Amino acid sequence: MKMLFGQEKNENETVVAMLASALRRDISFGTLLPDQKLKIGDLRSRYGGSNHSIRETLRILSAEGLVEATAQRGFRVTSATEDDMRDIALVRNQIERTAIRMAIQNGDVAWEARVIGHHHELSKAEEAVASSPDDLLALEWDEACRSFSAAVLDACGSPRLLHMHEKYFDQSRRFRLAQLREGRLDFASRKRRQQGLVDAVLKRDADAAVALVSEEIEAELHP
Repeated sequence: MKMLFGQEKNENETVVAMLASALRRDISFGTLLPDQKLKIGDLRSRYGGSNHSIRETLRILSAEGLVEATAQRGFRVTSATEDDMRDIALVRNQIERTAIRMAIQNGDVAWEARVIGHHHELSKAEEAVASSPDDLLALEWDEACRSFSAAVLDACGSPRLLHMHEKYFDQSRRFRLAQLREGRLDFASRKRRQQGLVDAVLKRDADAAVALVSEEIEAELHP
């Protein structure tokens, strides 16, 4: 009986993980609009799942800052105003500046290799999406951005700092993807900053790395 109960729990967790991934994607791409009300019945019709799994999904997305609970105990997509963008950038800047200094101090050769590998993947994704920004390539590009940023910081040695980075980096997805769709990204400047960050990692130049991290975040405000 224990195995059966454990299997049921694992299946429920899998369903919730799939639902959360689908809602994250649709929030990020603007299919679910900022401030849009999220009704349990509508979400079940659109994405499947049970009332329980949808509620658990919304709870997870609330913790990530992508969904908000309203006073009437309902849910809505978090707003995406310019003030929101600036506030997210402010928090990201503080987190990433701290984490990159710690990573450069603590990182080993294996970390350097991970950074180089993820940079190569990001470079390929940027080339592809710059030529043809369809939704599939945009998703691959977005994941490559996320993976590279995480790899650069993952030697910092602080799980909580990395968790905060993941949370606020994901909250900024909507703005990056909107800029991509609207053709407002300067890929040449992005390439320079990304290569510069790799060079700073290899040279263990914390000041240069911090400056490039801040420049990249600022570029998301004024692409």
